[in-house]
Amino acid sequence: MNLNNLQNIYFLGIGGIGMSALARYFHAKGVFVSGYDKTPTELTQKLIEEGIEVRYNENIELIKKNNPELIIYTPAISASNKELKYFQENNFIIKKRSEILGIICNEKFLIAVAGTHGKTSISSIITHILKCGGKKITAFVGGISKNYNSNFVNDKNSEIVIAEADEFDRSFLTLNPDIAIISSVDADHLDIYGSGEKLEESFVLFSDNIKKDGKLIINKNIQQIFSHKKNKFLYSVNEKEDFFASNIKIENGKFIFDLNLENEIIREIKFKIPGDHNIENAVAASAVAYILGTENHIIKKALESYKGVKRRFDIKINRDDFVFIDDYAHHPEELKSTIKAAKELFPDKKISGIFQPHLYSRTRDFADDFARSLELLDEIILLDIYPAREKPIYGVNSKMLLEKINSGNKILCKRNDLITELKKRKIEVLLTLGAGDIDKLVQTIKDEYEKNI
Repeated sequence: MNLNNLQNIYFLGIGGIGMSALARYFHAKGVFVSGYDKTPTELTQKLIEEGIEVRYNENIELIKKNNPELIIYTPAISASNKELKYFQENNFIIKKRSEILGIICNEKFLIAVAGTHGKTSISSIITHILKCGGKKITAFVGGISKNYNSNFVNDKNSEIVIAEADEFDRSFLTLNPDIAIISSVDADHLDIYGSGEKLEESFVLFSDNIKKDGKLIINKNIQQIFSHKKNKFLYSVNEKEDFFASNIKIENGKFIFDLNLENEIIREIKFKIPGDHNIENAVAASAVAYILGTENHIIKKALESYKGVKRRFDIKINRDDFVFIDDYAHHPEELKSTIKAAKELFPDKKISGIFQPHLYSRTRDFADDFARSLELLDEIILLDIYPAREKPIYGVNSKMLLEKINSGNKILCKRNDLITELKKRKIEVLLTLGAGDIDKLVQTIKDEYEKNI
């Protein structure tokens, strides 16, 4: 469909990180943008401040007055939503976010970042490197970049689009990239795919969508899945491949490493974002910039000035007596990477974690793996499962998960009791972990520790 002549678009689930970036895209083009979301958040408030209409009640009468030309929705919206039903019953043009993103992205040179982990960090680093190199870009990032205080970066007359290729609901199959990155294919979204093998098949289909003469950049650990692909590059955090890091060390809270780009080396990069997994993300992003001809000194300058993404190892307080870090980790592998990074950065401190499981199905499917990852913490506070789009599954709850964790220092805690529980404890390093509404507790925790604890 032709998106250029639209004047009025309505978003169902406008507060989602991907939906809000798309809303910002159309708003920047002068389209009247409005939308619905279930609850107010910091992000929906920002959209309102930018001139986008957002409301939190399902109101058919307002819809009739507004009469939008296109409805964009996210699969996270319930099928019982009154507005969605109204649109369906009255023959509105209704499209998934992924369909519209595909139309936008495929018109230009597309860099698509796929993988069950690391998409947002890699996308945001690519965005920053190319911006520093003077490239005109449009970027749809799955988190709030601290360098640009947004999940949407847009230059006038942009030549390149950077987008996260989301595997959920096979959304990424709408994209036809010129350059594709695949960072990982760990089993996830089994409620959609049914098995890890089916998930892998979907990633292979995504790689088959790369344009003729396009390039595939893949993590060394998953190369076997894509062994049939030609014109591919491998990257690694510390093993010799086309792109890799070497001489990794920690000094004054920064990770320092040499970046190996095929036959060239950029030495002594001082990277503010902790963890081997984040160095690996930086290597992947740098590979894209290198392939596009970005000069080495620009890559180094960009990596050293990169500030990270909100909720990705996001250090909120860093005192000698107390450190508070917030992270979006919601998969066992992500938990493991984040906890490991905290241990590397603060080797002599006790690491305490508050974890909110995300989805009943994910908790059920990976309960043992979650338990093993959480056992890396010295102290575990487990919140109730955040259901998101799901209804409860019998026998699947946080108590079940707690019982699988082999630790003498673990408790189950209601979110309303969390601050009281924290006040009882002498905490040195605190992690908040999860993709649900645990983010709404972060400011409260920060305020309490800055004022009282």
